[in-house]
This record gives sequence, C-alpha cells and structure tokens, in this order.
Amino acid sequence: MTTRAILIRHGETEWTLNGRHTGHTDIPLTEGGRAAARQLAPLAAKVKFSLVLTSPLRRARETCELAGLGSQAQVDASLFEWNYGEYEGLTTSEIQDRAPGWMLFRDGCPGGESPGEVAARADAVIARALGQGGDVALFGHGHFFRMLAARWLALSPLAGSHFLLDPSTLSVLSHYHGIPAIKAWNAPLTFQP
Repeated sequence: MTTRAILIRHGETEWTLNGRHTGHTDIPLTEGGRAAARQLAPLAAKVKFSLVLTSPLRRARETCELAGLGSQAQVDASLFEWNYGEYEGLTTSEIQDRAPGWMLFRDGCPGGESPGEVAARADAVIARALGQGGDVALFGHGHFFRMLAARWLALSPLAGSHFLLDPSTLSVLSHYHGIPAIKAWNAPLTFQP
C-alpha cells in the first residue's frame, strides 16, 4: 500500500491573524480556529490512518483533538514549527527592517534554526511516515509543512519558499508511479482526499 501523508495545518491563532512568526510560543486557537478544526470530523471518520502524529504545540494538538483523532495521536517533537529564535513574534516586515532581503528558507533565524536543521527534521518525519504503509495524518505548522513538502519531493530546503500554506488547510503528499508527488495543496479542511 502506498503511503499518503495528509498534512493538516492548525487553525488560526491570534498571531496568525496578525502575521506574527509563531514558532515555539504555545498559544491557543481562536474560536474560528476551533470551528475550522471541527470541520475535519467527517474525514477522520472516513479515512483509516495507520499513524496520526501531532506537534507538541497546543494549537496543533487542539486541532487534532477537535478533528476527532486525538485518541490515536502520538506527539512527535520533529513536527515542531520552525524555531524563529530572535524573530519569534515578529512580522515579516519587522524582520525585513532588521535584515533587509531576509528569506526564511534561505537564511534561517539568528538564535533559532537553519533551513538545514528544519530539513533534517522533515526528513525524519518522512522516513517515519513512509515506514507505515498507509495513510498518515500529520498535524502541524505552516513553515514546517512547506519544508516537508519540499523534502518529500527531494528538493532543496530553499524550495519550501514556493509552497504557500494558509491556516486551517489540508494537503496531501502522495506518489505518482512511485515518484513522490503532491496530490492536493492548501485545500479547505472539507476536502476529501
């Protein structure tokens, strides 16, 4: 059986609404984020997952629980969002004021993680998922999932910059004739893979 990785980005938080980089700051979902997560319940009831993994952060765990998969979930620290270091809580424009031309997937973050470090975590998640032989649900974060998509396709860490991802979305990483492929990206949570 071919493994599919179903990526579920957590629902909105106050910081996603404000465009702030939210790495390891553990903030809750907004009521809108909770309502969006509940829309996943039909998918959770329909698809049999061989493995459900969630980031340790509250916003991802809460999305997983509200989707109805909390009882199956295992916390995996490799799914943490990018560690933004000195840029935690800042908007892109605030970061650009400090470091003109900065790009996360090329430059990483001072006091935080480099693109190579995040890519290594993504590679570990991919290896774990591929070892399952069935559908795997992953609950996590935007920048990390963008890196995961690039690494699924065997692309460089910089390629993660090409995959935009909104909160409360579902993406499907799969295979086409044995070649890693993206079946769906940034789809609404009501999408049925």
